[in-house]
Amino acid sequence: MKDSVPVPTPAPAPRRVRVRAPELVGEGGWLNTGGERYSLADLRGRIVVLDFWTFCCINCLHVLDELRELEEKHRDTVVVVGVHSPKFVHEAEHRAVVDAVERYGVTHPVLDDPELATWKQYAVRAWPTLVVIDPEGYVVAQHAGEGHVHAIERLVTELEAEHGAKGTLRRGDGPYVAPEPEPTALRFPGKALVLPGGTFLVSDTTRHQLVELAADGEGVVRRIGSGVRGLADGTAATAAFNEPQGLALLDDSTVVVADTVNHALRRLDLTTGDVTTLAGTGKQWWQGSPTAGPARDIDLSSPWDVAVFDGRVWIAMAGVHQLWAYDPADGTVAVAAGTTNEGLVDGPVAEAWFAQPSGLAATPDRLWLADSETSALRWVDREGVVHTAVGTGLFDFGHRDGAAGQALLQHPLGVTVLPDGSVAVSDTYNHALRRYDPATGEVTTLATDLREPSDAVLAGDDIVVVESARHRLTRLRLPEEAIRVDSVAHRTRRAATEVAPGTLRLDVIFQAPAGQKLDTLPRARTDARGGTPIGPSTRLLVSSTPPELLLKGGGADTGLSRTLELDPAVGEGVLHVSAMAASCDDDPATEYPACHVHQQDWGVPVRVTEGAADRLPLVLAGTDPDQ
Repeated sequence: MKDSVPVPTPAPAPRRVRVRAPELVGEGGWLNTGGERYSLADLRGRIVVLDFWTFCCINCLHVLDELRELEEKHRDTVVVVGVHSPKFVHEAEHRAVVDAVERYGVTHPVLDDPELATWKQYAVRAWPTLVVIDPEGYVVAQHAGEGHVHAIERLVTELEAEHGAKGTLRRGDGPYVAPEPEPTALRFPGKALVLPGGTFLVSDTTRHQLVELAADGEGVVRRIGSGVRGLADGTAATAAFNEPQGLALLDDSTVVVADTVNHALRRLDLTTGDVTTLAGTGKQWWQGSPTAGPARDIDLSSPWDVAVFDGRVWIAMAGVHQLWAYDPADGTVAVAAGTTNEGLVDGPVAEAWFAQPSGLAATPDRLWLADSETSALRWVDREGVVHTAVGTGLFDFGHRDGAAGQALLQHPLGVTVLPDGSVAVSDTYNHALRRYDPATGEVTTLATDLREPSDAVLAGDDIVVVESARHRLTRLRLPEEAIRVDSVAHRTRRAATEVAPGTLRLDVIFQAPAGQKLDTLPRARTDARGGTPIGPSTRLLVSSTPPELLLKGGGADTGLSRTLELDPAVGEGVLHVSAMAASCDDDPATEYPACHVHQQDWGVPVRVTEGAADRLPLVLAGTDPDQ
């Protein structure tokens, strides 16, 4: 008999930290459950993934799409529960949440939490945040931002094996109940375009189609696209879109389409109805990906609108808070403005900050844009400088007319240049059409009671508004006089975090998923999708509003911890923190392991208070060992 060869015993996996999950509470009740209300006890035996989201947030929409494959693959063991936690006042309206769940094709239960009760119980600080609860009702992981689903999928597989062996895993159908479809010609349309023949082309976003309407804005002339979510070129009947939004006329027979969730620009031939792809790979752009080159080779990120300006097709790249431009002459695409940092900073295009730009309109000398998350109206001039007409930042919004410097909007999605040179703003969350006059610097209200207007186009002496939440186009006469409305001002609903005066320790918590590690070796790393170098494994960028709040510790560096110094004389403001970490497959046999990018932007309202905490932990992935 041969001598037995001892087999090394693998090192035990680190013990998973478990904390009893707080109950799920929300005054708005449950959606997508057929009227049933659920508690965590009802979900015991299932792996629960809580998705803290709000429907204005582009990163939250990215995570909704990331979760689709996980939900399908583990549908008999995993229950995803969306916990809707509003930023804007409009998002706290129950009807608006109901609309958003249908608009974005959410196929799991949603708890409407307008008072942020569950958000507070789970100590959430950012949209989106994912929390994993094991079958016994314990929190076992928390992740902020995008790019974490691969890690959650690995954890789910481990939990299935662990709790299957223990007998604590319960398989079966989940609590999701699909709502009844509504028989409307349009369903949450996004943008509109007047075609040369006087008809309207509308992006029928929720149905993944384009619809040509007659000149009356009602009769359906034809539909473009199969209506099935996907990315496919082809004829009007076979082509596929994925929540298309913006439209721009390139010439009399060509329309450029911002195919938002496909991260692509598409070309519609108006004569034949054929659809082809102009730009994008179908994959989402991540930090470190190329930002210029042949358009079909470059990843994009949630293009929301398009407009022809200065010979190029400008793109409101909502997913990365930038403007890009497609050059039809040579078929290239490149960043045109913005840094990917989220906020409101004017100046040269290479230094400006945007926040989810969502609407574009061009004049010969200006490109106007609706910067939705800062509730701002802004423009880019032909000298390459960004300016702000209305808006102050990420957390101030409302409905206030008057001088532009003190006027307020609420998450506008569209802009339209009027014949007199003024600009109409589709003030989406105020359900209003507003007007900014560059000649006088005044903001007025043109119309109210428009349910979530997302765009508007001129048709003769009329303005035709896309009433997205009423699923229609609404024709209005351009009024000669403004409407008087009561002024309302708001700030984001989250309470400020109290921090001690003097030095503040900022710790971004990142724990690499099982089977991966944070690679600190000075070697090339590639992302998991096909070889794009991603640079340093971590990055941290810190700034503040107002800038005077942060005395020391601002700027960019590679460490995920930093000592800040706040000015007690300023007292309060917002800390803007942007973090990125790349976890790489931990396989010594692979020379160039694939890496997975995790990233998140936080806007943390803070108040300097004697005796408060001198440490601010922000969880990117994992759990905070000091809590």
